[in-house]
Amino acid sequence: MANKTTVLLVDDHAIVREGIRHILAREADIEVVGEAASGEEAITKARSLKPDVVVMDISMPGLSGMEASRQIKQEQSQIHVLALTMHDSYDHFLEMLRAGADGYILKGASGVDLVAAIRAARAGGVYLYPSVAKRIMADYLARITTEEERAGFDGLTEREREILRLIAAGRTNQETADLLTITVNTVHTHRTHIMEKLNLHNRAGLIRYAMSRGLIGSE
Repeated sequence: MANKTTVLLVDDHAIVREGIRHILAREADIEVVGEAASGEEAITKARSLKPDVVVMDISMPGLSGMEASRQIKQEQSQIHVLALTMHDSYDHFLEMLRAGADGYILKGASGVDLVAAIRAARAGGVYLYPSVAKRIMADYLARITTEEERAGFDGLTEREREILRLIAAGRTNQETADLLTITVNTVHTHRTHIMEKLNLHNRAGLIRYAMSRGLIGSE
């Protein structure tokens, strides 16, 4: 199949890598091109293989997955990094987002979720595991009345503000359209205007912007 999504698996446990490889082998549009057992090896393999997506374990001996992700993104910004962890930690999520990760998924997730996360990352989106997305929305609502956030919304219309809130919460265009009772085309138009006003280029940028303005913040 042409234009497959190439994936580098990074985890210090061989049995985990084997399990993920088995799941992805069933997908015609995804190809595992390499494996790494450490952060150092992940950086080396990313340089040589140049995969579309790196599925990165956060907790590994030696160089952490977090630092490895940061270095990979600094060297090759076109590579998408999907954080893989057994901990449903909001702090870990924020740190990985700062390191440049394009998604965050738990090891307890289903194979369907993992495949969806890889495809979303390849497409330039941000995949948020449901429990993390819920936490982000709760954190956002707690901040919505602050002066800092209102300042961050300068230049956006009220409808654009609504769209940005939902994007920051990980909603898709279709979900946003359904929630606001508008068409997907209208959502896309508003999203384009938001991108232009904030000088951003993709959903990852919007979420990072939201975090930097206090819409998504650490506790």
